[in-house]
Amino acid sequence: MNAQRPRGSWEPAPAARWEDTFLTGNGTHGAMVHGRTRDELIVVNHHLLLRPNGGEHALAPDLAGQLEDLRDAVLTGRAREAVARHVTAPLQWVRPFHPALALRLRRPATPADDYRREVDHRTGVVATRWDGRRAETFASRADDLLVHREVRTGDVELTHHWQLDGAPADLAVRTRATAGPGGAVLRTDVRHPGDSGFGYTCWTHVRATGGTLRAEGEAVRAEGCAEVLLLTRVHPWEDPPPPALPDRPYPELLERHLARHTPAYDRVDLDLGAPEEHRALPGSALLADPAKHRSALLERLFDAGRYHLLSSAGVLPPRLTGLWTGSWDTAWSGALTCDANLNLQVSSAAAAALPEVSHAHAAFVARQLDHWRSNARRLFGLPGLVAPAHTDGRSGHAYHYSEDYPLHLWTAGAHWLLQPLLDHVDTTGDTATDRQLVRPALAETADFYRAFLTRTGPDGRLQYVPSYSPENTPLGADSPVSVNAAMDLAAARHTLTATGHHRLADRLPPYRLNSEGALAEWAWPAAVDNQQHRHLSHLHPVWPLGEINPLDTPDLAAAAHRALHLRGSENHSAHGHLHRALIAARLGDADLLGEALDAVLHGRFFHPSLMSSHYPRLDVYNADAAHTLPGVLIEALLHSTPDRIVLLPAPPAHLPRGTVRGLRTRCRTTLTTLSWDTAENRIDAVLTADTDRTVTVHHGTDPGRPPLRLDLRAGHPTPLHLDHHHRS
Repeated sequence: MNAQRPRGSWEPAPAARWEDTFLTGNGTHGAMVHGRTRDELIVVNHHLLLRPNGGEHALAPDLAGQLEDLRDAVLTGRAREAVARHVTAPLQWVRPFHPALALRLRRPATPADDYRREVDHRTGVVATRWDGRRAETFASRADDLLVHREVRTGDVELTHHWQLDGAPADLAVRTRATAGPGGAVLRTDVRHPGDSGFGYTCWTHVRATGGTLRAEGEAVRAEGCAEVLLLTRVHPWEDPPPPALPDRPYPELLERHLARHTPAYDRVDLDLGAPEEHRALPGSALLADPAKHRSALLERLFDAGRYHLLSSAGVLPPRLTGLWTGSWDTAWSGALTCDANLNLQVSSAAAAALPEVSHAHAAFVARQLDHWRSNARRLFGLPGLVAPAHTDGRSGHAYHYSEDYPLHLWTAGAHWLLQPLLDHVDTTGDTATDRQLVRPALAETADFYRAFLTRTGPDGRLQYVPSYSPENTPLGADSPVSVNAAMDLAAARHTLTATGHHRLADRLPPYRLNSEGALAEWAWPAAVDNQQHRHLSHLHPVWPLGEINPLDTPDLAAAAHRALHLRGSENHSAHGHLHRALIAARLGDADLLGEALDAVLHGRFFHPSLMSSHYPRLDVYNADAAHTLPGVLIEALLHSTPDRIVLLPAPPAHLPRGTVRGLRTRCRTTLTTLSWDTAENRIDAVLTADTDRTVTVHHGTDPGRPPLRLDLRAGHPTPLHLDHHHRS
């Protein structure tokens, strides 16, 4: 691992907005550090803080008795009329995610000479330095709390500042400060309006070296102290009370945290050979001229993306905003959006050697299974699992839908959300997760398909009805609900095949090609493709499934490639661009992947914090680009199946040469090192398998280029050299 190269970012001035703050997180608690020298704000987040809005009691609608009538209506062109009967109230959003409060630290005015704020991705520590002073913050992965230390900052006044952007005026807030021989405690209780009993408590324990601590009303004052240590924890009242805060000194707290964070982060390293003078620049300078600083910027964004993904995965996988927000008015409720965004964000977890992210995803799925069973029963009167398109992380009930977005009729969700776990199992050999969760859940998903697939057409093929391709509508149709969406067919076929129901899978209709020779979004002639849309759900058999690929199914891959080129970008959302890039990588199209990367790099999607926005020009704080970009770069360099490794399937001009270390493959083999130079058409690699196995290794996705067959021995590094003629 190249531990000598800096793995972090820095800025020469405090954050002007909360969106620009540097981030730290442990998967449950998160902090957003402005880096101000006099009046500092550190926004405190907790992954499970939700604002009650009725969603805590909402269930999927009880439509079980309407399934056959709905099918008849869809097949006869009356889908809108049928779905309209389901919509008896305005669209119900899931409970919104919100910040807890901010730690407000008032310090004496001092010169801001030699100012620098920075985040170290290898340690998870955010630090502010000025005039010989230092303040640092991290979210402990070992002790589940936020740790903040002030060194040589003079007198400090600490308060809990809850009036953040959009905070409701009718919150019931009570703050108390107390002091004793062991230090001081600042406690804030926040109760949401009404008699629901929802709320949360935030504690900050204050300890000091030298000097004195005083409690005054709603503040704690540290005077004449050489060092001040703050330990902060949030308790959502929906959860059991947390354990007592640990009584440990700062070095021990940091050491315990680093023992978990740093080894996980250091498993993978990407080195694109950027000039050292570019690597030394602040992130904002790299972002200001992406063409000039391309290699350094991509290194920085790759490192930051893995850091933010690891930091936001724990009690849940990442939300639309990771686990951070500085506003109570978080876009789209700060939900976990499951019909595209969540899977895109975790797309790199298996290959980028972050099982911590996969374990968070697995825990999220496991907690929601009973709700998914309820959805299947209430919506369709069937056994099995139906996952929601939006969830607040606590509830998995499918109650967010409307006529225009009939998300309650999206039935591919359970398969879609299980797919990252299948990748995790293939990559790591995690038999416990496979045996206890993945295989049983996949079997229940198959139970749903076996009960659902009862209608047949004149050709004897099964008809998948109702069918929904998120979040698109066929051209000229009055409803998004149709028949035989390609995503639904792919999900059902894969699930049934994986669980041994081959005969039923074989009865599903094949994918359809439209009049332009492209893979159609619906295998139903009446459903005309709408190409101006941000989602690419119909290319699910390409990514993530790999059912369609250039090496095994070249004709279908060509049709999928045509479909990808026909697809527009609609509103230029980050997830649309990077979804396109992931699919382009699987199809071996380096140019299209590069175009999608350029759209993100040049579209002003990244804040100086290196967290991203949903739209260009820093519009709407959102983690899609930040978390997905590492997955795109990995897919450009590596693809794998349980018995195949494809090196450099789609290296764009952005990646002419470099070295990556530590990537994992689905054949339980680590790509210990991969070095490449596309100008010389050269690849040097070292493969280390977990178990004895035979794999084929391909250079690119050209089916005419013969692969190498390698017999790998467990734990034995196997060097590999490939050039245009595949010498090894």
